[in-house]
Amino acid sequence: MASKEDRILEILDDLLGLEDIHACMVAKRDMMGVIPDTKRFNPDVIDIWEILKDTMNKFFDVIKRYSVAGLDKVYFELRDHDVMFFILPGTDTALVAVVPGDDGN
Repeated sequence: MASKEDRILEILDDLLGLEDIHACMVAKRDMMGVIPDTKRFNPDVIDIWEILKDTMNKFFDVIKRYSVAGLDKVYFELRDHDVMFFILPGTDTALVAVVPGDDGN
């Protein structure tokens, strides 16, 4: 039987097979979580991924403060991409996806 992490990785790998998903992970504070092989990420997002890694703890501080008020998703633009955090209810965990921005990159 596959472990929980293996099942999550399988789902993330399926997401990476979609044209509009350039990168994804299930994240926790300190970039802990489940991350597929970054070689599968769209090469255009590697620099964005580095920025996210450097600022993830601060972002999870915001999530922690506002999730008690019902925050369940966050979207923001970073360079030519949109970054989406879908916060799993009652947790400090989020599905993070990087998709092309409005200009279609």
